Amino acid sequence: MYFVLNIYFIAMLAVSVYFFLMASFNIIEMKLNTVKPRLTEGNMVSVLVPARNEEKNIENCVNSLLNQTYQNYEILVIDDNSSDNTWRILEKLAKENSRVRVFRGKPLPEGWYGKPYALHQLHEQARGEILLFTDADTVHSPASISWSVTNMEKTKADFISGYVGQELRTFGEATTVPIMFFMTGFVIPMFLNRFIKLGYFSAAVGQYIVMKAKVFKDIGGYANIRNKTSEDVYLSRYVKDLGYKTEFLDMTNQVKCRMYNGYAASVQGIGKNIFDFLGKRTPLLMLIAVAVLIFFVLPFPVMFFLIAFKNPFMYHCIAVNVIFTATWLVMFLGRRINWLFTIFWPVMYVNLIVMILWSWFRTVSGKGFEWKGRVVQ
Repeated sequence: MYFVLNIYFIAMLAVSVYFFLMASFNIIEMKLNTVKPRLTEGNMVSVLVPARNEEKNIENCVNSLLNQTYQNYEILVIDDNSSDNTWRILEKLAKENSRVRVFRGKPLPEGWYGKPYALHQLHEQARGEILLFTDADTVHSPASISWSVTNMEKTKADFISGYVGQELRTFGEATTVPIMFFMTGFVIPMFLNRFIKLGYFSAAVGQYIVMKAKVFKDIGGYANIRNKTSEDVYLSRYVKDLGYKTEFLDMTNQVKCRMYNGYAASVQGIGKNIFDFLGKRTPLLMLIAVAVLIFFVLPFPVMFFLIAFKNPFMYHCIAVNVIFTATWLVMFLGRRINWLFTIFWPVMYVNLIVMILWSWFRTVSGKGFEWKGRVVQ
């Protein structure tokens, strides 16, 4: 038993130190390679916004996009067959400002998911040399578009995405949404994206993606990833695998977004992407669930057990928990999220297991995921 515990805590220490170093290096990597927005003139940018049942958000989003320091851009919004007042609001916005063009989405074809098809339709109407994909629940700073053009010029990238500022207003959101930082935060060494031409090392967050229009057209738009719930990640991987340059940068100051409203919506919104993100491979998903339980959930309760019985391994366990806490603290500070949420990291991992199992069950049972009135598998 002593030998097993010794191996376990050595492994735990190694994992926790690795995560802390990756969290630190990845944040430094993004900040060093992100430049402040400075350009106000340049290539035309087409801002593409898909909107489905977004009557509560779309006006704030479009108004923030109208208040930009960059001059040469257009805003294209598609009403993706909404059942609320989204279209009425869009018509009003288009009448008030000629920079805004709005469209009614076509019925969803067989084999397509909603968001990829909406964006695919929008790009066919775009006139810009640069495409900026953004969600209807985002709010942009006045320098948002300038940021995209400035960083594309500086990095010479074909595709840029990154972390936007996340607004977490409830405990449920604070213990679920940060899980999205897991892979790109401290698992994958993001600096390898610059040196290795494998899509695995590329990443994206669909709330903000900047891409050269020619590249998007050359790869066939969203046609090759038409039925992915994690369409943003698959798009970045696809672009990278085809030999184009991708970047993952820090855009926290440029865009804000409240992704989900409450715990249930957060579990559904993130959970629907997990199994798809892993290529719908059950053995891999279950292996990850077990690993999360053993390496990330158990150390916290086990620590109190070891302390209570004055077990000699308690110091190892305390060290692991301290390092994990420090890792999330670094992550939250880097993402400009309230650092007090750091103490809830054990709950985040429990929620991750819940989302993993829910994602698997909804897929293999054939029930799929209901999202904004549509069911996806």
